[in-house]
Amino acid sequence: MNNQLSIKMILDTWYAKIKETDSIIDKLTDEEIQSEVSPGRNRGIYLLGHLIAVHDHLLSLLGFGENYYPELVEVFIKNPDKSKDITVSVADLRSQWKNINGVLANHFDKLSADEWYQKHTSISAEDFQKEPHRNRLTVIISRTNHLSYHNGQLALLIK
Repeated sequence: MNNQLSIKMILDTWYAKIKETDSIIDKLTDEEIQSEVSPGRNRGIYLLGHLIAVHDHLLSLLGFGENYYPELVEVFIKNPDKSKDITVSVADLRSQWKNINGVLANHFDKLSADEWYQKHTSISAEDFQKEPHRNRLTVIISRTNHLSYHNGQLALLIK
């Protein structure tokens, strides 16, 4: 299998999972998204903020530039749900979700096959020489799996 085909397959899966998440989020009311996925578990609003913060981090991790929403890290990555007040509205989170994934798609569309196989920013050049599989494309594979996991949780909120 050639590199172009591998990249296409991986990105097609990424975009399918983004579309699936969009569908789930669009089905949820603001009230439903405030609910816990099960008693004592994360709320939908926390999961949405978490996914935005993780996808936002891809900008710097993949070398595309600065993150758009660094203020989300403290609440949605560094701390568990309910340990910090969520001050951002569901409407703003919905908008940020669409925006960050659009920004990522624009960057993804510009990368050549060779650029996908380059190192990401959290690995040194020396370590990348020893472990060339730690590249931009494998980051997308792991983030697609991460998204799939949280899609399952969010789907539990649909009434």
